[in-house]
Amino acid sequence: MSKKPKIAVIGSTGYSGAEIVRLLLKHGQIDLNTLMTLNEERISSESISINQALPYFVKQCNLPIEPLNFSLLKERGVDLVFLATPNESSHRVIPELLKHDLKVIDLSGAFRLKDINQYSKWYGFKHLFPSELKRSIYGLTEVNRLEIKDAQLLANPGCYPTSILLPLIPLHQAKLIDFHSTIICDSKSGVSGAGKSPATATHFSEVTENFNAYKVNRHQHSPEIWQELGNSDVIFTSHLLPLNRGILSTIYVKLSDPVNAKDVSDCLNLNYSNESMVRLFKRGTLPQIKYVAHTNFCDIGWEIAGTHLIIVSAIDNLGKGAAGQAVQNMNVMLGLEETLGLL
Repeated sequence: MSKKPKIAVIGSTGYSGAEIVRLLLKHGQIDLNTLMTLNEERISSESISINQALPYFVKQCNLPIEPLNFSLLKERGVDLVFLATPNESSHRVIPELLKHDLKVIDLSGAFRLKDINQYSKWYGFKHLFPSELKRSIYGLTEVNRLEIKDAQLLANPGCYPTSILLPLIPLHQAKLIDFHSTIICDSKSGVSGAGKSPATATHFSEVTENFNAYKVNRHQHSPEIWQELGNSDVIFTSHLLPLNRGILSTIYVKLSDPVNAKDVSDCLNLNYSNESMVRLFKRGTLPQIKYVAHTNFCDIGWEIAGTHLIIVSAIDNLGKGAAGQAVQNMNVMLGLEETLGLL
């Protein structure tokens, strides 16, 4: 593009939205010119700026946070909009954004599942926009890069699924995993993955010095994992760590016969050795959350135990699990260097 693309962020004061703003401010090849909110009651007649709402941005950004205005987005020449808003809010707003011919990256789950009938069960609302849902591209960058290049509506993946799908998809596609055996995904996340809205379960006194499983057998990310793997025989269990940010997933799979360690290593290297945002660990060394915190990396390590493969992956849930991957996808959609703003 001959001029810097103009970017808007809707929902800039939540954890993921603020992280998007932070990354865009150091990007260098885009123009962040608009911040908007869907919560008009929180914005006074004299709109507050981002650095008033979040003092972190003092001397970095003083854009006002304005009520959502579709016409204003077009008047300002916005090319792409990030939506860091709740599921039902994104569901409601996206069709109108698309009517205004805007590129959209949605960080919610509102357009991730292709089966429209799944939303009532897993997200608690009836999906009303089948044509828009059909157009959405699942934004797992390293897997769907070609489709992402031409996307108008991109559904940014969930944080847990990113940590699980990146190591599993190439192994699954190469038929190194026994398709008929259950895959077990044991995943742990920092508290920021729950979002900024207050909840008893994420109070400091509930989280500190504690470790617990939650939404067992009913987490909304389960069908997303099943969909992208093409395999519903996956048991996914989420846990809450007493940390601010980060995800560690330990994945147990049965290998196909006669797959060996070299097959696993060759497959992962073939798919990811040239990927800037995936780091492969040598067999015998394993990822840790502290290695990926505040980055957009997905670290992958593994070990073989008899006929089974144990995979350990780590990401930052606000980085590769949300805002970082969203910015990576923006770069792809706009034809920019993929790592801009991320390294």
